[in-house]
Amino acid sequence: MNTIWFLLWGILWVIYFILDGFDLGLGTLMPFLAKNEQEKRYIYNAMGPFWDGNEVWLITAGGVTFAAFPKTYAVMFSGLYTALMLLLVALIIRGVSFEFRGKVESRFWKGIWDICLFIGSFVPALLLGVAFANIFKGIPIDENGVFHGNILTLLNPYGLIGGVLFVLLFLEHGALWLCIRTRGELQMRAGVLATKIWQAKVIVFVLFLAMSVFSTNIFSNYFHHIYLIPILLVPIYGIFLSRNSMAEQKWIKAWIGSAITIAGCTLFGVLGIYPNMLPSSIDSKYSITIYNGSSSPLTLKIMLTVALIFVPIVILYQFWVYRKFAHPLTEDDLGYEESY
Repeated sequence: MNTIWFLLWGILWVIYFILDGFDLGLGTLMPFLAKNEQEKRYIYNAMGPFWDGNEVWLITAGGVTFAAFPKTYAVMFSGLYTALMLLLVALIIRGVSFEFRGKVESRFWKGIWDICLFIGSFVPALLLGVAFANIFKGIPIDENGVFHGNILTLLNPYGLIGGVLFVLLFLEHGALWLCIRTRGELQMRAGVLATKIWQAKVIVFVLFLAMSVFSTNIFSNYFHHIYLIPILLVPIYGIFLSRNSMAEQKWIKAWIGSAITIAGCTLFGVLGIYPNMLPSSIDSKYSITIYNGSSSPLTLKIMLTVALIFVPIVILYQFWVYRKFAHPLTEDDLGYEESY
């Protein structure tokens, strides 16, 4: 059961990064991509029906950590408290910007909320990358789970390169989503920008892998368990799939390639630290694992039953939402009372 829930924990983070990744990326890109008010509204409405449903997966991943691995949750939220609070505040600012921007017809008012959307999108993307890179690297926790450091401890070179990689992954993901949901000049500019971001992403991805060799023990799991090697090929496949599809302007296929890249990068690190959940950089015997940080077997069994019932319902609902609202946007869509 411990291993099953570890895998489910990793998969939930993958789903969150794929789904919320594109609107975090779009929110970050908007000040540099939109040239006028109409294009800004296109970008807002490209995210509008989806962003809050996408964040459900963040709550789910956090809830699973709390219920299935309570010690992991306790150590993570005490040691990474400042970073996680900054993440929470940024996400709140982003959510408010969606709802408040259109309440007043004022250029200054809308400009304030556009800035909030950018901050509330860029900061979470960066912090999530920094946090997960530090988890892959190992964080300084002692035998009592006490974190010896501060937020500056997390801003080490490996953590920062992980943050930059996440930002680029989400930027490309968001630009490709805009290509799916728009037509004309805005789509063309988004496609060109996605190609440029792809080039930067590949460079940072290679650098991240190289630094992972020297800064982490991730690859040791792959050397000891040869059957995990194909996981290393997943992000590489996604990188080439997205680039070839962009060249052919097959935007849906390119977005799927981007999603595969995000999934591959996340699983690469998560499976690389197994059975650890929070490796200790002080001493490996202080690490929080799926065994010493988990709930009781009965709790895990009950949770699995609940998950098997309700998670498919959530997936079906989100499938319906994407089917209903993922059509290319037109000026008529901007005229609806419910539009952003």
